[in-house]
Amino acid sequence: MHRRIIAPGALAAASVLLAIPASAASYSPGAPGIGDPYYPTYGNGGYDVSHYDLRLKYQPATDELEGTATLLARTTQDLSRFNLDFLLNVSEVRVNGAKASFAASGEHELEITPKSPLPKGTSVTVVVRYSGVPSSKQAYGFTSWHRTPDGGVGANEPESAWWWFPSNDHPLDKATYDVSVLVPDGSQAISNGTLQSTSSRLGWIRWNWRSDKPQATYLATLAVGRFDITTGKTESGIPVINAYSKDLGANDGAARASIERTGEVADWLSEYFGPYPYNALGGYVPNTTTGYALETQTRPFYSPRQFANGSNVSVVVHELAHQWYGDLVSVSGWKDIWINEGFARYAQWLWSEHEDEGTAQELADYVYDSHPADDPFWTVKPGDPGPENQFDIAVYDRGALALQALRNEIGDDAFFTVLKGWPQKYAYGNASVADFRTYAEEVSGQSLSALFDTWLFQPTKPAAPAARAASIAGASAAPEQPKSWKKIAATNDVHAH
Repeated sequence: MHRRIIAPGALAAASVLLAIPASAASYSPGAPGIGDPYYPTYGNGGYDVSHYDLRLKYQPATDELEGTATLLARTTQDLSRFNLDFLLNVSEVRVNGAKASFAASGEHELEITPKSPLPKGTSVTVVVRYSGVPSSKQAYGFTSWHRTPDGGVGANEPESAWWWFPSNDHPLDKATYDVSVLVPDGSQAISNGTLQSTSSRLGWIRWNWRSDKPQATYLATLAVGRFDITTGKTESGIPVINAYSKDLGANDGAARASIERTGEVADWLSEYFGPYPYNALGGYVPNTTTGYALETQTRPFYSPRQFANGSNVSVVVHELAHQWYGDLVSVSGWKDIWINEGFARYAQWLWSEHEDEGTAQELADYVYDSHPADDPFWTVKPGDPGPENQFDIAVYDRGALALQALRNEIGDDAFFTVLKGWPQKYAYGNASVADFRTYAEEVSGQSLSALFDTWLFQPTKPAAPAARAASIAGASAAPEQPKSWKKIAATNDVHAH
């Protein structure tokens, strides 16, 4: 038996601790990550943001950004300290009007200690004043801020906010946005949602944008440059604002021929997915060298390279499909990426049917036949691909195969009821692959665990009998390449970040 010897001083300290009210002792720092196993340090714990008000000034010539971000939030625990995800230089932080201490930590954390601890359920206003050159900042060896000859662009997935505003950077914490950007006369500032107003004074012009529906942080975007802006309305009355860099060169015509069909495509998609969920629509093409496109909410980002071989409406279909699958209903965790990419790719297959360039079944047959059993394509599990394979082509194509298998299993009536009902069930929220399977089972009245396991979670090519049961690869001869395939394949790097 061992006896612990406690010094008198320690006893005195212990008695002081016991005298502290339990409520005060319960305050603790918010977690430095929201709990996503793919990205443990992304997002933060202890609070939930409801609104971002971003008042910015940007100088295109030098890439200098100044900002005041006001975050409206509510605490979800008794909070002694909390983090924001951010990279630029911070000069002041206030919490509920009082100056707070702050420090940078890790790759992208801003630790904030308020003057007084914050009880659970408290409404909190956080004001962050900051400045910096976004293109000079990196985290984990990369940047999500794209310098252009006439300005800069913030757009990437799963992270882009760190380079231009402090945030709780995970899709689980959606919020509304006001983005006000002051730029020199002759430049334009493009962001999400509706353009509320512009005002010019002393050689500068301010652009005021508003997103009034919940929006994930990675879906917020900012582009400053010299753009040609077009406006219009969809047949259903949604205002459309598109923006094209004035320096797109030979890609300009093809970009416009594709993106100017945005309203038409959105109206067509609403037949499958339900009413368009926002009050604004459009797309923009900055003069960037990146190759990918991104479903930034209401106004997708497209790189000029998407149109290097001519017009491609298929990529517009892909990014607009995300407005329902990915934006309206966002992932619960990044492992649920199939909910975004498999469905956006399948929308391209449906567009192919619409254009009489190959049915979804013909595309499924072709994809299945194009990948032999030993192809690494089949080792990626779309239902949980791992962070290293989050944007692997298998998440797109094998993900779409899973949807075609589901369509064949439950029939067109139930399948299209699922496609339209799902965005309504989880509108403006988050959901998982498991949630989708449960919903499909509810609608169809069938057990679908084996089908989902085969197509989404097994690291092997489904055997021919299973494929035939799903009407995939039933023919003995190799399927002919559908007419739409080259256009669809041209979008394979839309998220190749």
